[in-house]
Amino acid sequence: MDTLRGPTRSNFMDCFDEMDPKIGKLQNEERHDSGVDSLTEDEYNKILEEMENLALPRIVENPHTYEAWKKETTDDGDTYLHLSIIHEAEDCATQIIKQSVNDPYLNRQNNQRQTALHLAVITEQPRTVEALLKAGCDPRMVDHDGNTALHLACRRGSLACFSVLTQINTQHLRYILSLPNYSGHSCLHIASISSYLSMVENLVQLGADVNAKEQCSGRTSLHLAVDLQNLDLVDRLLALGADTSSLTYGGYTPYHLTYGRHNNEIRQHLYERTAQELRALPESDSEESEEEPMSDDEYLYDDIQFGGK
Repeated sequence: MDTLRGPTRSNFMDCFDEMDPKIGKLQNEERHDSGVDSLTEDEYNKILEEMENLALPRIVENPHTYEAWKKETTDDGDTYLHLSIIHEAEDCATQIIKQSVNDPYLNRQNNQRQTALHLAVITEQPRTVEALLKAGCDPRMVDHDGNTALHLACRRGSLACFSVLTQINTQHLRYILSLPNYSGHSCLHIASISSYLSMVENLVQLGADVNAKEQCSGRTSLHLAVDLQNLDLVDRLLALGADTSSLTYGGYTPYHLTYGRHNNEIRQHLYERTAQELRALPESDSEESEEEPMSDDEYLYDDIQFGGK
C-alpha cells in the first residue's frame, strides 16, 4: 500500500513557487519606453481596470481520475479499500476514503456484492462507516442476499453502526426501512427475529412500519414474536402499535399462532387484544376439502380396489 499517494502539485504551480517575487514589479525608471506616458488619463485607467479583471486560468485536476491502485482487485473482487477494512487498517482506509470523495470507487462491490460499507458494518468499525457515508458511499447498495448495511447492523445487533447509519445521509432512510432483502425481511423483521428490542423500538420511531408483512408468508413482526415465544418482544410491539388483527397469507392472526404453544402469558395478552370474531382458528384446508363434493374425474376412480378392498 506504499504506492498510495495524494495528488502531486502541478508543474504549473511549481513554476509560480520558483519565480522571483521581483519579476513583474518594474520600477518607474525601467518603463521609459513602455508608451504609458503617451496615454491619456482615461485610457490609462481603462487599461488598469481591464488588467484587474483578468484572471489566470485555473488548472483543476479531475477528482475522479482513476489512479492505478483503484483498478486493482483480488480474486475475490476486493479492492484496496475492501482489504483495508477487512484487516481493520483504519488509517489506510481513511486515506483511501479521503482520496475517493464522491467517487464511484466507494461503491465498488466484491464477488459477494459487498461494498466497503457492508464490510465496515460486519467488522464493527463505526468510524469508518461514518467516513464512508460522509464521503458519498451509497447506503442503498445491497449484497448478494439483498441486505443493505443497515440490514446487517440489525442482524448483528451493532448499535454503534446502527446509530451512524440512521443519523448520517438520512435522505434514503425511509426507502431502506421499507426495503426487503431477498428472504423477504425488512430491517424491522430482522431485528425482531434477532430479538434486539431497542433496535425494534428505534426502527419504528424512525419510520419503519410496525405492521409490515414479510414476503414469504405474510407474517408481521408480531407474528414473528409469537413464533419465537418472546413475551418481552410481543409486549414491546403491542406498545408500539402492532395490529393484532393482521392476517398472514394463510389467514392467521398473531393470536392463532399461540395455539399449541407453551407460553400462556403471550396467549392471554393477545386474547385480550384480539377481536372476538378473529379468535377462532380458520378452517383447515383438509376440512374444507372434505366438505367439497367430488368432481366427475374423481368419480371415475371410485371403484379402484387394493388387496381386494
